Amino acid sequence: MTVVLEAKGIEKRFGATVALRNVDFALHEGEIHALLGENGAGKSTLSKILAGVERPDEGEIRLRGSPVTIASPAQAQTLGIGMVSQELDLFPHLTVAENLAAGNATVEEGIFVQRRRLRNWCEPFLQKVGLHVDPDTLLDSLSVSERQLVAIARALSMQARIILMDEPTSSLSEVNVESLFAVLGGLKQSGVSIVYISHKMEEIKRICDRITVMRDGARITTVDAKEVSLDSLITLMVGRTLQTGRRTNRSPGEVILDVRSIESDFLSGISFQVRAGEVLGIAGLVGSGRSEVGAVLFGLVPDSKVDATLLGRAFSPRRPAEAIRAGLCLLPEERRSESIFPHMSTLENSTVSTLQRFERGAVVDANLEAFTAEPVFGKVRLASLKLNASISDLSGGNQQKAIFVRWLLAEPKVLFLDEPTRGIDVGAKEQIYELIGELACQGTAVILVSSEMPELLRCSDRVVILREGRQVGVVSVDTTSQEEILSMGIGVSVRSAC
Repeated sequence: MTVVLEAKGIEKRFGATVALRNVDFALHEGEIHALLGENGAGKSTLSKILAGVERPDEGEIRLRGSPVTIASPAQAQTLGIGMVSQELDLFPHLTVAENLAAGNATVEEGIFVQRRRLRNWCEPFLQKVGLHVDPDTLLDSLSVSERQLVAIARALSMQARIILMDEPTSSLSEVNVESLFAVLGGLKQSGVSIVYISHKMEEIKRICDRITVMRDGARITTVDAKEVSLDSLITLMVGRTLQTGRRTNRSPGEVILDVRSIESDFLSGISFQVRAGEVLGIAGLVGSGRSEVGAVLFGLVPDSKVDATLLGRAFSPRRPAEAIRAGLCLLPEERRSESIFPHMSTLENSTVSTLQRFERGAVVDANLEAFTAEPVFGKVRLASLKLNASISDLSGGNQQKAIFVRWLLAEPKVLFLDEPTRGIDVGAKEQIYELIGELACQGTAVILVSSEMPELLRCSDRVVILREGRQVGVVSVDTTSQEEILSMGIGVSVRSAC
């Protein structure tokens, strides 16, 4: 097959950290080629170099056999290379149409913006990714998953012949994922080459032709996707064998949170109970109201109405501080914009919600703060040497662990986890699954929102299904299936739809 993009001997350092070590990579015409590895393996760094976001310290890049220097994303675009980043590089205060057009060399420039022409131009790309919104909608009003679809549509609109995708399905529902896969299949048939980064092993096996495995900044091997098993891929990624599978050695106890009703501008008819030692999953399509349930219960939606009890006491928080004091904590979906303080240390991020525990007068006792946090860092397998490091320097998985530490220090009775494994590698996922199980075994009531059906079925005891802001069912994981949950979430039979 024709090699369209080749990297030879790529080296990249960030200060004393070696991000890439003598990496070779080749992309064929019309293939979907996965980059697989744990967080920090070098996948995103390599893709950023290929997209002109970063410059390599050493090595060579060839485009269709000719050496090229990709000095910027704009230059990459002129070479026919586009990228969909994991941390979306969009403009929240511009419209959807303006985001597709901004910096897009395929759009004709003029003194004035012709709104109707711009709308007509961008609508086919929105339809391709299954995003049914008005092109004049402000990006800031869309959900995280809808913004991700905008980013993918933007890459398609640039008519790139090489597209680098970093975790493109991390916030998409099953239906949106299927739409995206159909788009990728069409692009592949037309000769477009795709570099695909994902931690979702099943989808990599399903849609990719070849897989390059990276570990600790080095390329380990490149294999045919159809000829390698999932277990072999995991072992190649982490360098060891992981114990996977559902563990069911817990017995739920008394009802901790009893939600009789939740009402908001979007939510209606939501009612459920979650018991001590139980993991209650919440499923539904993007826009079904999963994250909104957590936001209401955490006091983030002022005009909402909650009729609930927590530990037998009335529970209707108007702000997060009230929810935390009552015993409910929220780990939100969007880690970077809603969870972390990027200019603070990992320790400061982990203790920010419980600082009163470490106050001595008007001053925080730093020694007591570190002494208290260190054992909890060990519990989530986050090295204590990272306590004083900037949280921005950590991988996505380690950032998520730091947020877990924040809420473990708060000792919640109910922990609401919204997409807790989004964008993190398989090794870190297994650790978070173990942590969820341990919390439940210790009596914590856990509510788990996830777009990944295998994750819900593995971790949960029961699953609440939402559709368009309403609850449409509650099922036991012992007697349900992915098809049943998806059918209820869509409102039609999956089998008949197929």
